[in-house]
Amino acid sequence: MRRSLRHRRQLRRASTDAELVLWYHLRDRRLAGIKFRRQHPFGRFILDFFCEERRLAVELDGGQHFDAAKQRYDERRSAFIREYGITVVRFSNDQVMRERWAVLEEIARALGVAT
Repeated sequence: MRRSLRHRRQLRRASTDAELVLWYHLRDRRLAGIKFRRQHPFGRFILDFFCEERRLAVELDGGQHFDAAKQRYDERRSAFIREYGITVVRFSNDQVMRERWAVLEEIARALGVAT
């Protein structure tokens, strides 16, 4: 088994509560009938959620992402992904847990669909 596949399976098993909550709403085309993948490989990165049809990556950030060095890394990572014509939207885990419907509305807006 390829390392990437093993790593993605590990990430799925170790999902945060916020990832599980968001995945519940994105899986099985539940958001506007649009397909998302979870832990999708992209170059040397793994995207939290990816909609290939609409070229949208949804990234969730835990508390460790608020460190200045991590924020610079995340911005470089997002810039690399955007170079391939993919829109990147980021939310904190806290946003997903406290403002789930607003997060879903923002994702729908990025997809170009109404909720």
